Amino acid sequence: MSLVTLWVIVALGAGILEIVVPAFGFVFVTLAALAAAVLALLGVPQTAQVVVFSAATLFFLIVLRRFFVHELRGGPGVPSRTDVLQGKLAEVTEPIDPVRGSGRVNVEGHDWAARAAAPLASGTRVRVDGADGIVLLVSPVQK
Repeated sequence: MSLVTLWVIVALGAGILEIVVPAFGFVFVTLAALAAAVLALLGVPQTAQVVVFSAATLFFLIVLRRFFVHELRGGPGVPSRTDVLQGKLAEVTEPIDPVRGSGRVNVEGHDWAARAAAPLASGTRVRVDGADGIVLLVSPVQK
């Protein structure tokens, strides 16, 4: 078996492992093995192939993995249903009682449970300041 074939088998094995066990690490072993296969194809001695494979694997794992993981996971994630309501105006439909934790508001035609720092009567105009799960946090609109 030639060294090129051996490196390609290592690359395929690491690629399959990356698919089966998505650790986002075996893909870099795959790339390093492919680089070593190219060196073997060019006739570079076996010792140099192993050194390049080892160095490339370490480089990819230490430098590129951190970069790609940050890029792939660095986004805000899946937005909540309540995120789009922040800053919207609403009307209290059932009195908000902060002691009991009860109250409801209507935001753009939709009914939501709501909480506020102070009691609010039905008909009060409020602004959505945020959310705690699916309960909107509101405050009265200053006139």
